[in-house]
Amino acid sequence: MSERSPAEDTRDGREDALPDYAERVLEVAELIPPGRVMTYGDVAEWLEEGGPRQVGRAMSLYGSAVPWWRVVRADGVLLPGHELGALAHYRAEGTPLKAAGRSAEGHLPRLDMRRARWDGGAGTDGHT
Repeated sequence: MSERSPAEDTRDGREDALPDYAERVLEVAELIPPGRVMTYGDVAEWLEEGGPRQVGRAMSLYGSAVPWWRVVRADGVLLPGHELGALAHYRAEGTPLKAAGRSAEGHLPRLDMRRARWDGGAGTDGHT
């Protein structure tokens, strides 16, 4: 294994090129069907490389051009700082949500991970 982390690798050695690992993370994000989600760890497992933190870093730096709201935390909490934008997408796509309890900060719902989580099957040609 390379001494560099997956997020540091670049396809052709140019510093401005999209790192290969980030490109693969974004490809997985684009495969997730509307109304479904994968966790950061699910994406790393799908790729058989890196981990949740590496996937989160790639999404943070490069994910704005893909359906970023479909790659989520495992606990179903909406991405801090992007809650309202993500919530609008979830509602438009019919993503399963759990009602917010009165003690929930800002009374924001959570994702219903049991129902919303996508395992990468049904409708894909396999993983990369």
